[in-house]
Amino acid sequence: MNNVATWFEIPVTDMQRAKDFYQNVLQATFKDEEMGGYQLAIFDAEEGAVSGMLMQGEHYQPSQTGAVIYFNGGEDLSVPLDRVVQHGGSVLMPKTPIHDGDCGYFAMFLDSEGNRLGLYSAS
Repeated sequence: MNNVATWFEIPVTDMQRAKDFYQNVLQATFKDEEMGGYQLAIFDAEEGAVSGMLMQGEHYQPSQTGAVIYFNGGEDLSVPLDRVVQHGGSVLMPKTPIHDGDCGYFAMFLDSEGNRLGLYSAS
């Protein structure tokens, strides 16, 4: 594997609300599991792709101040950012150029659980 990141876990307090949020914002689908008293919703991804899951249980508390995960925002960041607001999140930083747009664009948002996350787009 050549990716720096290999897996991520996003803390949630309300699994169904969080799944609904990510299904609507990112058009994501999940595989639900339970393991050792934890509820898991694993993002469906292509074989070998970096992926992760929503995680509910002890020691998993949503945060606005922890590490930030950036999701692929597609061609137009306004589309997922509009969905963020429509589905209970809020935009912290609108589409912003990285080095005058030469390195793409990013935006930041709060999800339905209070986690700070990002979106990235090449254009």
